Amino acid sequence: MKYINASTILPDELVEELQKYVQAGYIYIPAKDEQHKNWGELSGYRKELARRNALIIAEYRSGASMEELAKRYSLSIYAIRKIIYQK
Repeated sequence: MKYINASTILPDELVEELQKYVQAGYIYIPAKDEQHKNWGELSGYRKELARRNALIIAEYRSGASMEELAKRYSLSIYAIRKIIYQK
């Protein structure tokens, strides 16, 4: 999370009102529910993991063993098993 100086983005009147409650502190302002992003949506990592997991499942169905997949993808056998049996 990147910190932004309130005086650079908010009107002076609002900064003065906030200073009645917080002096030289940090305030977390949550996103509205409709603007909230799930984990990995902004970075694209969620999609990347979904693609990797689909490859793991396809390779397993084509005959690759869990041990082979664990080595190939640097994951534990337990993690491979969770991916394969997730659906």
